[in-house]
Amino acid sequence: MLKDIIAVETRENYQLYISFEDGVKGVVDISKIIQFTGVFAPLQDQEYFATVEVNSEVGTIQWPSGADLDPDFLYAEITKQPIPKYQLGVVSANSPN
Repeated sequence: MLKDIIAVETRENYQLYISFEDGVKGVVDISKIIQFTGVFAPLQDQEYFATVEVNSEVGTIQWPSGADLDPDFLYAEITKQPIPKYQLGVVSANSPN
């Protein structure tokens, strides 16, 4: 997919309205996809949760603590499409470039 997030707005009850570069938009309930532990623990505070912002360098959303979410996963949640299975190529010394 590799679609960048271009805008995010907070909604009630840990929901985010997310806009992608290809025009896809939708609401994701973050409380249903993460546990509020570790790096995500501060997000349980609704005021802190509302500090979410777009990191345009990497095309996703993030919070000041450094917590972020995979834009492919969020795109799949909104569109109900499966997440693509990326495969890393193996290059050996004998492989042509």
